[in-house]
Amino acid sequence: MQVVKVYGRETCEDTRHTVAYLESLNVKYEYIEIDEDIEGQEFVRRHNAGKDQTPTLDVAGEILSEPSDTELESVLRDKQLA
Repeated sequence: MQVVKVYGRETCEDTRHTVAYLESLNVKYEYIEIDEDIEGQEFVRRHNAGKDQTPTLDVAGEILSEPSDTELESVLRDKQLA
């Protein structure tokens, strides 16, 4: 089980950017395509007031919605993942 989970859509530019950014930092993650995973879609909606905001990340229990690179890197460093 990965400590970083990315809930997104492959058609979402922000999701693709976040995945590429994680890969550039050599951070391992689990990707959940919410159009194919009902539980993943429900997770996203539960943490975004009913909206499908992508990407939504679970970084060792901290939930981030559409994070900037700076915000994501800060959380990864705080969790000692980058």
